[in-house]
Amino acid sequence: MSPSGARRHRAVLPAEATPLPIGRRPTPGLIAVLPNPQPLFTDAVTDAGGILAPLSSDTRGLVWLSYSRSDELGSILAAHPQLGWVQLPWAGVDAFSGILAAHDRPGLIWTSAKGAYAQPVAEHALALTLSLLRVLHTRARATTWDSVPAGRSLYGRNVVIIGAGGIALELISLLAPFGVNVTVVRRSEEPVPSAARTVSTGDLLKVLPDADVIVVAAALTEETRHLIGEAELASMKAEAVLVNIARGGLVDTAALVQALAGGSIAGAALDVSDPEPLPDGHPLWSEPRCLITPHMADTPEMTAPLLAERIRLNVRAFLEDSRFVGVIDPVRGY
Repeated sequence: MSPSGARRHRAVLPAEATPLPIGRRPTPGLIAVLPNPQPLFTDAVTDAGGILAPLSSDTRGLVWLSYSRSDELGSILAAHPQLGWVQLPWAGVDAFSGILAAHDRPGLIWTSAKGAYAQPVAEHALALTLSLLRVLHTRARATTWDSVPAGRSLYGRNVVIIGAGGIALELISLLAPFGVNVTVVRRSEEPVPSAARTVSTGDLLKVLPDADVIVVAAALTEETRHLIGEAELASMKAEAVLVNIARGGLVDTAALVQALAGGSIAGAALDVSDPEPLPDGHPLWSEPRCLITPHMADTPEMTAPLLAERIRLNVRAFLEDSRFVGVIDPVRGY
């Protein structure tokens, strides 16, 4: 509970983290928190039994708190090959893709915040979905009373969720009261709990024509860039709406602009864009079928305590049994 008594977000975690094989477990030791360490995160390290120290040749663990200073992290890793564990600050790690590839070596474990921020992001995805269906983006721009009926209900709709991580799992839970029919699209066809069906990415074009709502919640990699492009948008029905709360590069912006301008889909809601920030004067700003929020699905107020808890869990794993949460596969890039 928060001080006000309100229920707070929680991380969406796997039922049980699998310990790393003995040969892959990093050597426990001193932990540095960089850059610009904040008490909430340094306290998380010490609360879990970790020993904080400035970066040196004795440092074995690193909690990295900056998304924008990835080049600096690369220099640190090159200068400190003894590091065995690095915790990154966000769920998406596309900004670190080059570093992950350059420093993919035995003995270095990477963890991210994937799953930690799923609840606030899924909450935002639901809000955007309802806003599109209820044409709130149009109502918000109106300057005169419009008595023409417009708006559709979410109840009983066909929803396609692209991605099967924590955001997708939490969104399925939030959608349950609406009695929707959920199809999950993921790399494999391994079933996702509570989804009516699960298909592989290769079948994306087969499931889009029946979708009323398409939510993009996948990781951005070279394989998934422009996963929603001209062909995918063309396969959607005219009443369909698209929601992207993952990464802007998953959607081909030029193709989306064309689809919205031509009315081939009913609307799009974007918390992320490509490019990002979306430049002033970009056609999407004036597109009446588009609703944009400036990458605010989660805010520092929401994410800071969730990241602190992820740090606590992984410091314990680092010091004890290597049951890390949010382990990154450097090859896949997430």
